[in-house]
Amino acid sequence: MIHHIELYVSDLKKSIDYWGWLLEELGYKIYQKWDKGQSWKQGETYIVFVQTEERFLDIPYHRCRVGLNHLAFHARSRQHVDEMTAKLKERNVNILYKDKHPFAGGPDYYAVFFEDPDRIKVELVAPESGGENK
Repeated sequence: MIHHIELYVSDLKKSIDYWGWLLEELGYKIYQKWDKGQSWKQGETYIVFVQTEERFLDIPYHRCRVGLNHLAFHARSRQHVDEMTAKLKERNVNILYKDKHPFAGGPDYYAVFFEDPDRIKVELVAPESGGENK
């Protein structure tokens, strides 16, 4: 069980708007708020977003560098993946691997892959999906 995850972001307001909607759709509740950050919690696990200091914004995030590649969340069902995909599209969120969606992780892996404002890859995967290949 993960206790918490903390992500530094380039634009806290954009990240709060993006992640707040998404996490609340997935059942998370606002947990903490302060000038430079905010967190959401579900059960005993919480996710924290902190504004990166200006002096560290010179090199943008890239998921292929050392560090976090992506975050994957459980969906309730394949229908939930489909519903969330429609909502993501309505919000103009960049959906990844559109040509293979919803099987971008393989023939037995039902998920939607997308990006946050800093281009961190996020995944919502249906239950009983096999191992991811991406």
